[in-house]
Amino acid sequence: MDATNPLLRDSELPPFAAIRPEHVVPAVESILAEYRAAIDALTADSGPRDFANTLLPQEAWDERLGRAWSPVSHLHSVKDSEELRKAYATALEAITEHSTELGQNRELYAAVDAVARRGDFAALDRPARTLTEHALRDFRLSGVALEEPARSRFKAIANELSRLDTEFEEAVLDASEAWTEHLTDAAALDGIPESGRAVLAAYAQEKELGGWLVTLKQPSVQAVMTYATDRALRQRVYTANGTRASDQGPNAGEFDNSERMEQILALRHEAAQLLGFANAAEESLATKMATSPAKVMDFLHDLAARAKPNAERDIAELREFAASELGIADLQPWDVSFASEKLRERRFELNEEELKPYFPLPSVLEGLFAICQRVFGIRFHRRDGVDVWHEDVRYYDVFDADEQPIAGAYVDVYARSGKRGGAWMDVCRSRFREGGGLHRPIAYLTCNFAPPTATTPSLLTHDDVLTLFHEFGHGLHHLLTEIDYPGISGISGVEWDAVELPSQFLENFGWQRETLDLFARHYETGAALPDALFQRMLAARHFQAGMFLVRQLEFGLFDFRIHSEFEPGRGGRVLEILQQVRDEVAVIQPPAWQRFPHSFTHIFAGGYGAGYYSYLWAEVLSADAFSRFEAEGIFNADTGASFRREVLAVGGSRPALESFVAFRGREPEPAALLHSYGLT
Repeated sequence: MDATNPLLRDSELPPFAAIRPEHVVPAVESILAEYRAAIDALTADSGPRDFANTLLPQEAWDERLGRAWSPVSHLHSVKDSEELRKAYATALEAITEHSTELGQNRELYAAVDAVARRGDFAALDRPARTLTEHALRDFRLSGVALEEPARSRFKAIANELSRLDTEFEEAVLDASEAWTEHLTDAAALDGIPESGRAVLAAYAQEKELGGWLVTLKQPSVQAVMTYATDRALRQRVYTANGTRASDQGPNAGEFDNSERMEQILALRHEAAQLLGFANAAEESLATKMATSPAKVMDFLHDLAARAKPNAERDIAELREFAASELGIADLQPWDVSFASEKLRERRFELNEEELKPYFPLPSVLEGLFAICQRVFGIRFHRRDGVDVWHEDVRYYDVFDADEQPIAGAYVDVYARSGKRGGAWMDVCRSRFREGGGLHRPIAYLTCNFAPPTATTPSLLTHDDVLTLFHEFGHGLHHLLTEIDYPGISGISGVEWDAVELPSQFLENFGWQRETLDLFARHYETGAALPDALFQRMLAARHFQAGMFLVRQLEFGLFDFRIHSEFEPGRGGRVLEILQQVRDEVAVIQPPAWQRFPHSFTHIFAGGYGAGYYSYLWAEVLSADAFSRFEAEGIFNADTGASFRREVLAVGGSRPALESFVAFRGREPEPAALLHSYGLT
């Protein structure tokens, strides 16, 4: 290997400052060439098969590839450039082709199958057995049993889908960056609080402009849609945001994802049928807790029947308030956030601006660390001098109770140009015991909060706090794994409809008085969050819960239906099915020109295709799991140790339901979800 290529160095952490687009393709090609040679040697060996000589070498090469590819993939998300895009696309195509080749390698499949058929297979530890079983399942899902021409067709589909996923996500990023509105008259900002104005001023300064710049970055959208009294401005932002990467709106056709969506759905359907499944939704459940499409649809329809009456009351109340108090007789989608905030202020005497001074980001992060120490016995310590991709990024070592380092995390929380929107956790390094050494798990934790201004730290909304806790829950799942095989450690190998359990579980700590007391302090005075304000927060917790839940159901039903009902002769029918879903569950109808699917990266580029229902499915698990903490004490160390041991530590080494029962003592009770929304 070329030691001058930073992606080929065997370093503890990626050398981000040294990585250039021109390093990407040579590094990936070099690793893949050696990987193929190693697999050829493995399959040529006619000796007896066992876990150590068959499964472990593949884990080692997968991790070697991952250690080079992870920083590239991450930079593509947080520090994009045209040169990196080209290198990323070329390398991703090679990796996808290699992965499909491996999945269709019958000699390798036979070798793994021989391990599973050994008389002493049952004597292996549980993780080793699970890794082997997952490998055999994944071979079947990769088309190992296919004959020509289906075999080659399946491979071509995998490569094409990989390309389309990347193009879809890049189109959304480009469309988000393409639209701005420059404001020079302060009157246009009426209603937007000072913190929001500061964000818009910072965006203008970034472009060397005076005044304020409205963008489609989330802090900007949130400030305008929630607070701007200028209804026309709200409508323009709603229109630009809701038509991104589509055939409608101010940049109509420029970054249009319409054809990509059709191609993605068609190819997913064709691939599923090649494997013997009826459709892509049915195929997706092969790696999930839900056992059939009917179970998923029954789950969603049952929730919809329970939630919609509450949502209808919510929207009727909002319409009446908007008409009588705000002079908005025809409530439109661009009015909903604005009117909802005004109603919330009126009813609970509460607004996010009143809360934000108590949630300065540095304090929230320290409070989150303190919660993790009390509940899970771990400590975060910032390490300076680590090579990062932006000056705002921080790196933390994670220490266990015995003061031994066990993991690490990069934390990158501010919105900026070249960084895709949203919040996510991703894997930098996996836990892997190789020879006599142990590679520690390393995570990326990424958000898009408003950055600090010249006069204030980054001040979070309470929703921002919950977002940070959510992603940190994913992070803990990765960081606290005790499984030594990357394929089933941390979040890897966990059923997709259970992977949100730790993230949604941790959100609950953002609502407890005991936990808020650790960090909710006014950034100027240091005063604790007043109890009267906290009580108003609690009172408002379930405000419009019905409307929120039917919105999630809209996403989940739309996603599952477009994957389960695809017909080649009729196409994806994306907008048609979306309208049918809205007719069933929505309580406010967007205009016909709205194109939300065109920027729905979760399902078209983010791994949640036919799986968006997982958020609600896992919320049943998380709400029920947290109820044990409510009963035994939020900071009960024994309860925390049990959750860490039975859920976080085991990763994907056993079924998620088994892990849940081991922690909770019984199977989950769906009523916990409705209780968590205050809808019981």
